[in-house]
Amino acid sequence: MKFIFTRDTWQEIFGAIRKNKLRTTITIIGVFWGILLFIGLQGAAKGMENGFEEAFRGMATNSIFLWGQQTGIPYGGYNRNRSVRLDISDTYRIANQIEGVQFVAPRNAKGIFGGAAPLVVNNLKSGNYKVFGDYPIIDKVSKKRLRKGRFLNQKDIDEKRKICVIGERIEQELFEKGDDPIGKYIKVSNIYFQVVGVYKRNNTDFFEGDNSIFIPFTTFKKVFNTGNRIGWMVIAGYPDEDIVAIEEKTKTLLKRRYDVHPEDERAFGAANLGEMFGKITGFVKGLKFTALIVGIATILAGVIAIGNILLITVKERTKEIGIRRALGAKPGEIRGQIILESVFLTLVAGILGMTVGGLLLSSLNNTAKDLEDFPFVNPTVSLEYIAMAIGLMVILGTLIGLIPAQRAVSVRPIEALREE
Repeated sequence: MKFIFTRDTWQEIFGAIRKNKLRTTITIIGVFWGILLFIGLQGAAKGMENGFEEAFRGMATNSIFLWGQQTGIPYGGYNRNRSVRLDISDTYRIANQIEGVQFVAPRNAKGIFGGAAPLVVNNLKSGNYKVFGDYPIIDKVSKKRLRKGRFLNQKDIDEKRKICVIGERIEQELFEKGDDPIGKYIKVSNIYFQVVGVYKRNNTDFFEGDNSIFIPFTTFKKVFNTGNRIGWMVIAGYPDEDIVAIEEKTKTLLKRRYDVHPEDERAFGAANLGEMFGKITGFVKGLKFTALIVGIATILAGVIAIGNILLITVKERTKEIGIRRALGAKPGEIRGQIILESVFLTLVAGILGMTVGGLLLSSLNNTAKDLEDFPFVNPTVSLEYIAMAIGLMVILGTLIGLIPAQRAVSVRPIEALREE
């Protein structure tokens, strides 16, 4: 192994590279492109994973939305197409009887699902906006990014306060620029509400957006005369619980409660956030695996190209190799030099690919910072993957170098000297 550290060895390697600059450059592009793809795709997949985690950070991902619809099967003396309306007592039943439920939050709203949005007025400015009646616990389901003020609290619920939290778009449309809305009053359906908070749009908002108003659930009930009826509910399971199983148990409980046929799939609608989040996570994992396979395959193709170019180099240097053999060079030294050249070219191409890939990911990260709706945060490649890529390049470079190396040492000195 001493030949690795001798000056003559490296002079011969660089001499061979200088003689075939264009061919060498074209050859290492394969490995360069493979590493670039590997780093770029792995980093991009990690950036998307981080982006989704950031977007869902303040959200109870192991949860479901559930609402009543119309029955699809006649049952218990009732005809089909009977409307099922949930009420607040259902939330207590679910919380107490379904194992694994962390909390249940009833919700009401005006201005969604086809209903007319209430008129909201501030002095001479007005607009129609969605109004939600909620409990403070809804903030655990989808964390509100407050720009100023506060969100709902339990005292608002208990005292049925006429307070509201508005989206920043409403602030822009109903208030003058520079006018702080906190503490001011706006009219919602001809009833005055004091603004206590302003929130920014959240990527995990499903239908609230930044043009909605949140008021206490009990106040909503009084203002819009909804009684004990609720529009829908949010059911959150503990992190380790199977939210799909909780959904099925909940529907079974509600079917018994409302005399719905056990096999009726129309009576209750649901959006399972846990299942949706699982699909997103699975997509990102699949993307990372695909990136791994594509990167390795491209690296392998590039290394094979290096092996081919070394075979040509050995053919061109047959006479030179014969002279060295005649002067006493050992087969191991010649084999080692060819292998070393193969590994060197592979590593150079790989390091260049990693450098360009890192710069590309940094550029993408800087661009994505200005895109609030694009889930892409801190695209990086773990040290384990980088170490694996370097190790793979060394191993493949060594293996592919064995072919031209063996070709070189198999040439008999006397035959090599006869080559013209």
